[in-house]
Amino acid sequence: MSVALSCSRLVASPVFILSSIRSGSTLLRCILDTHSRIRAPHELHLADLEVKLTSKYVELAMGVSGLPQEEIEHLLWDRLLHRELALSGKEIVVDKTPGNLLLWRRLSDCWPDARFIFLLRHPLHILQSAIAGRPDKDLDDSVYLVTTYLRELDKARQELPGLTVRYEDLTAAPERVTREVCAHLGVAWEAGMLDYGAADHGPMLWGIGDFTENIKTGSVQPSRDLPADSEVPEYLREACAALGYGPATA
Repeated sequence: MSVALSCSRLVASPVFILSSIRSGSTLLRCILDTHSRIRAPHELHLADLEVKLTSKYVELAMGVSGLPQEEIEHLLWDRLLHRELALSGKEIVVDKTPGNLLLWRRLSDCWPDARFIFLLRHPLHILQSAIAGRPDKDLDDSVYLVTTYLRELDKARQELPGLTVRYEDLTAAPERVTREVCAHLGVAWEAGMLDYGAADHGPMLWGIGDFTENIKTGSVQPSRDLPADSEVPEYLREACAALGYGPATA
């Protein structure tokens, strides 16, 4: 990306929570959105926002302007994040859409100074939650979806700088973990973040975030105990080992 393009961003350093589905990202975004300086909206699904050039004339115009279609989409993404900041009056914007995990390289290209938070959860609990939330899907479909997300999460963690947060730690020690997140983002910790139910974070709807009873309580709920190694099926062992949950692969 040229210097001119990188300097054209309205939001120079957005924050992206990179996580699989069913990893607690809605909880983290509500906690962060409660902060006086952080705007963390519902899932924005930037990957599904596309620009279509519908004539040879606009293709010519954009070519002369030095704007490939991908960069026009980047400008749209950037404008949407800036809109969230303008409407909220805050300074830092956080997007937690799990689908971002499938285009993390492009996010990094779009925003060279983007900041990342890697949110981890035990793969078996992710799968179990995914199955519960998608009862119409068969097991193979859910396994494929979850393992695809987790492979990308592992790759992103290896190549991008960022802070790793485990859902189990967030729920067990929310003050300590949110202090670490605030330090990573360069803002002071605020105690009110943990009482996220006291603020309005928009509707809790399927398709733009978690909508289950736990998140609606407005406070951090304890997570389940980690499963024993013997409970982890073979097809999740690679993901468990890569993310530091064990058991080690053969």
